[in-house]
Amino acid sequence: MWFERYFHDILIGIEAIFDNRLKSMLTALGIIFGVAAVISMMAIGNGAEQEILDQIKMVGVNNIIITPTKISVDGSEASNGENGAPGRSKFSKGLTLMDARAIEEVIPSVDKISPVVTFNYSAIIDGKSNPVVLEGVDPIYFELFNIELQSGTVFNDEQNRTNQPVCLIGDNIKNVFFKQEDPVGKSIKCGQIWLRIIGVVEKRDFTTSASDEMGISSSDNKIFVPVGTALIRFKNRSLVRADEVEKANSKKGGGGVVVIFGGEDNNKEKEDVDKNLNQLNKIIVQVKETEQLSMTANIVKRMLYRRHSELYDFEVTIPELLLKQQQRTKNIFNVVLGAIAGISLIVGGIGIMNIMLASVLERIREIGTRQAIGASRKDIIVQFLSESTLISLFGGIVGIILGVVLSKLVTAIFDIKTIISFFSIVISFGVSAAVGIIFGYLPAKQAAEKDPVESLRY
Repeated sequence: MWFERYFHDILIGIEAIFDNRLKSMLTALGIIFGVAAVISMMAIGNGAEQEILDQIKMVGVNNIIITPTKISVDGSEASNGENGAPGRSKFSKGLTLMDARAIEEVIPSVDKISPVVTFNYSAIIDGKSNPVVLEGVDPIYFELFNIELQSGTVFNDEQNRTNQPVCLIGDNIKNVFFKQEDPVGKSIKCGQIWLRIIGVVEKRDFTTSASDEMGISSSDNKIFVPVGTALIRFKNRSLVRADEVEKANSKKGGGGVVVIFGGEDNNKEKEDVDKNLNQLNKIIVQVKETEQLSMTANIVKRMLYRRHSELYDFEVTIPELLLKQQQRTKNIFNVVLGAIAGISLIVGGIGIMNIMLASVLERIREIGTRQAIGASRKDIIVQFLSESTLISLFGGIVGIILGVVLSKLVTAIFDIKTIISFFSIVISFGVSAAVGIIFGYLPAKQAAEKDPVESLRY
């Protein structure tokens, strides 16, 4: 019986909403935009967090990246070390394969290590050419960066030890040269060297915010070869040939020695002058435990400082810690965004309360009439409370739709990753319902306390 009575009160509230469509729609706008803001802001925050997690996965867990910094052409640099005399020149060979092997042998906290040497070449098959990045690595490199293969296998220890001309190619190279064919077992010419393809690397989602300084780069346009193959068959920047020195001197008119590193085409030799005198482009070190990252990085830094004649011609980076710091910063940013969106919901609730209070004043005669024919205070409260709650629920539903659309637009227009979570939808819808009840109770209570006699005289 009580259900039928209060259900009748709710129906009266629904009729009042439809009778005042424009006012009800304007009342719901605050909730609509508040819910849309909550969902879209949380979607942007979730997308940013997922992007950080993806980058952490791409750089690998517990990895340390060692990269060379610029040194002068003759390999010397004014001393800036702790014990070096000011103005005194020192010689450093730069980042070398020996550095990588020394780190692996000496530091017990190091689990795995891979040197990396990188060159720019053109890949050629049947007269078709395409610029590629040739990267010499150890087989463990793919495990360090969680790189999977579409097909084939990683070069084994024997191929790596004997510097065989084998390679793995990226997804883009496969699509350019082989279309729908299986490239495994075929050969591709890189520079002047023919390489036998033994595997194809998976396509990886790569965002522009990912930094190559952290070891993150797209593998789609790369050819991976054993590091020894890259140094012996292609180019070793740590070696100098007599004919190249003579050529360099003749270009300078016989005055002064300008070293040009060889092993590649003449048009490439000139590009490397004053750019990179290091044998390796980077060294990837994986530490056994996360807690050992900072300690190991400090030991690596001191060790290389001594090996490089007390010159800081290298940089040691811990990508995971940098990314986690970014994640903490973005989490704070997400809290701020959520707070702003939450305030907009509160403002929407205050708007509902104001409109409902005004509605009570406009409908005093209606309230008095209902009370005169037997409606109790509870009936009046249920009627006005149902109006505010239904307006909030309607605003919540429309706000959810608008929030989803806004999230998709942000991704499409600004290329910002967004992830809409079921949790954010439930929370925003629940808050919108709560706002309708909380901010609708005061007007409903005020309407119920009206004296029926005074209401009818109004």
